[in-house]
Amino acid sequence: MKNLLEETEFDQFTGFHKECLRLVGEKYIKGKSVLDIGSGFGWFERSCLKMRVKKVVGLDISRKSINIARKTGNKKSEFITGSAINLPLGSGKFDIVVSWEVLEHIPENTEGKMFQEIFRVLKPGGYFFLSTQHRNFFSTVLDPAWWLAGHRHYAEADVYRFVRRSGFEVKRVYLKGGFFTLIYVLNLYISKWIFGRGIFFKEYFNKKTDEEYQKTGGFHSIFLKCVKPIYPKPSKSISQ
Repeated sequence: MKNLLEETEFDQFTGFHKECLRLVGEKYIKGKSVLDIGSGFGWFERSCLKMRVKKVVGLDISRKSINIARKTGNKKSEFITGSAINLPLGSGKFDIVVSWEVLEHIPENTEGKMFQEIFRVLKPGGYFFLSTQHRNFFSTVLDPAWWLAGHRHYAEADVYRFVRRSGFEVKRVYLKGGFFTLIYVLNLYISKWIFGRGIFFKEYFNKKTDEEYQKTGGFHSIFLKCVKPIYPKPSKSISQ
């Protein structure tokens, strides 16, 4: 969803944003170097600053979003324009990489390249956290972007395949979000694209999606936690 209203921060996170912050808490952020791929206008970067990050870099393909994010800059945060499948960054630079709802927006069949690039810029022992749209009947057919722009959705098996082929080790994969999340997204499309305003009944839907994400299970989004091994795995010829 493009930042049509040029928002610079959230005054109240949705259940989705709170779930991201539950997955990547202060123990992963404090004193660490962090890369956020698809940073938008920088909501995660501001959260990192509150968790005493060492350095956080927000990367987005939209120059407009980056310029908005820079308005609330900090000496510990940096925002750059770039592509998720060709990261303009050196190898082994980051302790943590996150990417929220970005995988489905990159060019089709480049998912493996994105995972390889993230593997490259992570330090050995570094963690990668991701969320992406789940391929469920309801979350797919009720997604306006699926009908209008071929917005992709993934099965859990797809995510496992991307992770393992790139060399990561899976630590956790789970689903969250349900019907209130779907309604929230539809509301967002209607309010922003048609009326050019903020979401209708914002406080109500923030409350309901928050309750939804606190429950175990769901079907709307896949959440992933994986790690770059400290030692390289032996090649197939050596292990035989």
